[in-house]
Amino acid sequence: MKLRIATLSLLALLSAAVPARAEDPAAYPTHKIRMLLPYAAGGGGDVVGRLLADKMGKSLGQSIYIENHTGAAGTLGTQMVATSPNDGYTITVGGMTTHVLAPAIYPKLPYDSIKDFTTIGRIGTSSIMLVATKDFAANDIKGLIARAKKGQPIQYGSWGVGSTGQFCAEILMQQTGIKMDHVPFNGIAKLAGDLLGGHISLATLDMATATPLVKDGSIKALAACGERSPSLPDVATYKEQGVAFDRNLAWAMYAPAGLAPPIAQKLSAALKEALDDAEVKQKLLGLGITPQFVPGEEQRDINARDIAAWKQVAKDAGIEVK
Repeated sequence: MKLRIATLSLLALLSAAVPARAEDPAAYPTHKIRMLLPYAAGGGGDVVGRLLADKMGKSLGQSIYIENHTGAAGTLGTQMVATSPNDGYTITVGGMTTHVLAPAIYPKLPYDSIKDFTTIGRIGTSSIMLVATKDFAANDIKGLIARAKKGQPIQYGSWGVGSTGQFCAEILMQQTGIKMDHVPFNGIAKLAGDLLGGHISLATLDMATATPLVKDGSIKALAACGERSPSLPDVATYKEQGVAFDRNLAWAMYAPAGLAPPIAQKLSAALKEALDDAEVKQKLLGLGITPQFVPGEEQRDINARDIAAWKQVAKDAGIEVK
């Protein structure tokens, strides 16, 4: 009896040590999918993720629920995605900061934004908006330069050290010679709240966050870092205001590396279907994002080229995050 019990115990241990067989990719998805977003609830990336989760969930026949994990300008939550199981049940929405800019300026980033992810596809392109409180004594870059030349101290907020928002401000300083002190915030929602409350008067915001606030008159926009936004077409770009910078900024969807091709294809098809939806297009445009689907492998190659290019831009601008 003791021998039989011992044998059964050994078999149980051996069974527990063998990982469960992954489900058949053809049957995917069989249960809920987690969209892990490295942004605070209410921020631009969070709004984009929730919009896509709703439409993609209906297409896939399974609900997609949201988890927000903020910190380190989005790189903390992005690392969590990179180390999640590659079974198709963890996906994320990544912006320029998490998948292109951070790899270009962080020498010790805890993930490889190319090797550690399966790129599902591009969502669209956008800009970063330089914004200010309504009573800020400048309405454009020319006015900001004039204020700086008077010797008045200028502080600006971004959603974190090494964020695309900080990068856009650093480019502005490098190109114009003005000086501004950086105030990093833990997340874009907190930054927007303090801007609305008058605790900081100048900031860089992503278009998804800035657009509704500018449209309702809560804040004003000074310039667009990137392309002209279809949602704020009257706001001139950096380049149009004499600052040599006109790069497009892309949003894309990712999953952990090693995702089975049939699962990646299903997610990619669901993303494309969502972006083709008239309601989704309208809402993304309202957030300052131009919908533009690009297949995963193609976007992956674009990211790799952009990282190399932005490394040079960061070097020329003297931007380094240790």
